[in-house]
Amino acid sequence: MAQSVWGYDSDNGPERWHENYPLAKGEKQSPIEINSKDVRHDSSLAPWHASYDPGAAKTILNNGRTCRVVFDDTFDRSVLRGGPLTGAYRLRQFHLHWGSSDDHGSEHVIDGEKYAAELHMVHWNPKHGNFAGALKQPDGVAVVGIFLKVGKTPKPEMKRILEEIDNIKTKGKEAPFLHFDPSILFPKSRDYWTYHGSFTTPPCEECITWILLREPIEVSPDQMAKLRSLSKNGENEPVNPLVDNWRPPQPLKGRIVRASFK
Repeated sequence: MAQSVWGYDSDNGPERWHENYPLAKGEKQSPIEINSKDVRHDSSLAPWHASYDPGAAKTILNNGRTCRVVFDDTFDRSVLRGGPLTGAYRLRQFHLHWGSSDDHGSEHVIDGEKYAAELHMVHWNPKHGNFAGALKQPDGVAVVGIFLKVGKTPKPEMKRILEEIDNIKTKGKEAPFLHFDPSILFPKSRDYWTYHGSFTTPPCEECITWILLREPIEVSPDQMAKLRSLSKNGENEPVNPLVDNWRPPQPLKGRIVRASFK
């Protein structure tokens, strides 16, 4: 398995990542399965809040593994604070993980339940200088995870992202994505679980404070189908749909998951 070609197929998928990225077998890996009975309610956990500048949105791209929206993070213009965090974390990008059908696709699993997709908003702590520096620190990165579940109603907030899918059908395609406020993607409830974990993609650095939102957002079957119409092949290659780009849950290894709610 060559360094550059990790993916989600049997020959280069999550079961084999550790061959090139030994951290993938580390002590604090993500995602995890959350079991309500083992979660500790922590009344000292503060509410989190995000103040995002819609003008920070830059581009949307298909990198062959996910669909990603990138933001300007050169200064504190879109930040996340509160919750389990100390200080303000800058929004850098968000991306999605999804399945080949509506009954799976999320990375985190809640009491045995999988959702159709999971959205990750990736923020980093500017006290570490730059993103690369933050990846080396336990408090370097904060990710807000949002579950997508399939219902009858399309989520109007997702529409903007999905409208761009046709422009980034194949791997390596990028399109401008301007003036977007990602906070419209948050569910109504601010309840969350939090734990210390890792990126769910190689090299799987263990630098993440996870803020996993309890309430999913709802998308329509058509919206999920649109996401699945992305391809992991380049423009002039045989069509290879981009689906099932999720990592299964990893061992908890003694970590405690805390909840902001009872």
